Amino acid sequence: MRTVKALLMAVAILAGSLPVEALTLGNHWTLESPDKKTKVEVDTRGTYRMSWSISRGGTQVLMPSAINILLDGTDNVFTKGGWGKVAKREQVSTQFSTPFYKKAVVKDEYNGMTVSFKNGIAVEFRAYNDGAAYRFIINRPKATVVTSETAEFCFAGDYTAFVPYVNDNRGGERYCYSFESYYDEQRLSQMFADSLAITPLAVRLPGGLLAIVMDCGVEDYPGMFLKRGASKEEGVARNILQAEFANYPLEQQVGGFDRLNLVPTKRADYIARLDGKRTLPWRAVVVSERDADILDCDMAQRLAPPCRVKDTSWIRPGKVAWDWWNNTNVSGVDFKSGMNTDTYLYYIDFAAKNRLEYIIIDEGWSGKESLMEQLNPEIDLKRLIAYGKEKGVGIILWSSWRNLIGNNPTGDIALTDAVMKHYAEMGIKGFKVDFFDRDDQQAIASAYRIADAAARHHLALDLHGLKPTGIQRAYPNIFNFEGVKGLENSKWEPRVGDGPLHNQPRYDVTAPYLRMLAGPMDYTPGAMTNAMRNNFFGNNDNPMSQGTRVHQMAMYTTFEAPLQMLADSPTKYMQNQECTDFIAQIPTTFDETVALDGRLGEYTVVARRKGTTWFVAAMTDWTARELTIDLSFLGSGQHEADIFADGVNAQKEASDYKHTRRSVTAGDKLKVHLGSGGGWTAIIR
Repeated sequence: MRTVKALLMAVAILAGSLPVEALTLGNHWTLESPDKKTKVEVDTRGTYRMSWSISRGGTQVLMPSAINILLDGTDNVFTKGGWGKVAKREQVSTQFSTPFYKKAVVKDEYNGMTVSFKNGIAVEFRAYNDGAAYRFIINRPKATVVTSETAEFCFAGDYTAFVPYVNDNRGGERYCYSFESYYDEQRLSQMFADSLAITPLAVRLPGGLLAIVMDCGVEDYPGMFLKRGASKEEGVARNILQAEFANYPLEQQVGGFDRLNLVPTKRADYIARLDGKRTLPWRAVVVSERDADILDCDMAQRLAPPCRVKDTSWIRPGKVAWDWWNNTNVSGVDFKSGMNTDTYLYYIDFAAKNRLEYIIIDEGWSGKESLMEQLNPEIDLKRLIAYGKEKGVGIILWSSWRNLIGNNPTGDIALTDAVMKHYAEMGIKGFKVDFFDRDDQQAIASAYRIADAAARHHLALDLHGLKPTGIQRAYPNIFNFEGVKGLENSKWEPRVGDGPLHNQPRYDVTAPYLRMLAGPMDYTPGAMTNAMRNNFFGNNDNPMSQGTRVHQMAMYTTFEAPLQMLADSPTKYMQNQECTDFIAQIPTTFDETVALDGRLGEYTVVARRKGTTWFVAAMTDWTARELTIDLSFLGSGQHEADIFADGVNAQKEASDYKHTRRSVTAGDKLKVHLGSGGGWTAIIR
């Protein structure tokens, strides 16, 4: 405690000792990162505008890019506020604990600068060694309407981008979407002019740099979409990404997929209502000189609200046996499988035998319009809860967002609180809340209210149809978010020509750099039926995965998810017990992460430590690879490595693997072969 207090005091003293107008030239200011390589330039010398630009080691990351906000319809901060002045500069070097993350402690080191204006608006900038960010600060005591916000990201050239387009709107509504996107790899000028993309979005720069645009710390404000921009001065595309935000919903109706959504039918001419003094979300650009470093980037954690749950001792991450992906297909039993008590008793037995903390009972246990009425009579929840408690296995229940909030995202929390209180008292351990499929101000505010209610009742959450933007640090009882093209997509994946339409293995080694940068993702790995391109086909009732068995096993170390699914049938896991035993040993939170190697869209190699044990994994796209894994992260002495690698026949029979054990030391460099769509994974003690 004394060490932490001393550190915070040192930070405060250092920040207070900096000259307020240091490095200032007129209405142009410069801010550098601690390592002096990231440079942020802020300019208000233009006509009614503010801009920022970023460079890294001499390479231009962002050209001057517009920043603006329009309040109450007419109040443009840069026309009525007067030209700004630097109100504060600071150098910060601190850290905070993160017990439900890929590391136990996150370092937060940056140089900061706040530019203030006479009308009660300020803009805070931060320069990190791995990127930069800014946010608006509203210092007005009165209620305010945000009519619009301008956030541009202007690049110097027509660079290649990884673009996750919005493409499956709910009810045809522009901003109603599940946040699940494959990545179109195209030049900025080739982006579809009227299409929205979600964040994070990556742009590959000269000199091997990678720039990733994202929003962080989103609370009571809409999330940020991106689109291809055009210069107002020239009227032509200029390699610009422009932000777009969902307007505030005024009317909505039940609809969308299987009537599970609340779809806005009328939106206001503004994006948000603010109740007074507050900060707005961060607009951030992560900059990496080495792709692999993205796998260990903490930008989303640093820019998120601090933890608001005072007592986190009850929060229990872990693994979960899941019913939906495998369609409750169990065999060798004397009962008819399905949404019934006997099936879930079987799942509980499987979870207990394999030391899994939870099972999920997915859609079908409750009524279509209520979580308290017309429950499935084939499922005896009280019996299952009691049996799970006896076996040490908790139960998580599925819910739609609209059912949990009573179809009213702006209403009070009474219904949500009553539902959570009821099931928490019964012994339920959490809810998987599905079909948000929105991130306008109403939906984001609702997610925070749900998270707070769940924390008060000691319930865990798994949120679907919503991407993480910081709430997971504020409420660490939120374990997962979907917003990912996970394993479920294999159930309906079509074949085109000689293979599946989508290149899932390539996506599997793209998402860790982009989607996972924002926070944990509920990919739901663990398929025990595996296929190569030539023999894969979508099958809803007996699904399979693209790529090898070990590709799936490597996901348990590679993919961040404090609540990690075992998506396949308990029967199949028991038929492949050697693989299941290995998967069951992998934790879902870690003390340390080391990004070893990788390239966006091609392969990943990562090591994570829990206690004194290391978990290492490598994954590749459809390209077979020979890699070298440097074990210098290990401690001194001899270590025992338990290794799963692609089998010699994995290219014909994707489930083929080789299981070996060997002694290793920190001086070893392992030569590793990954087959097409393959993987490699080890536990090192």
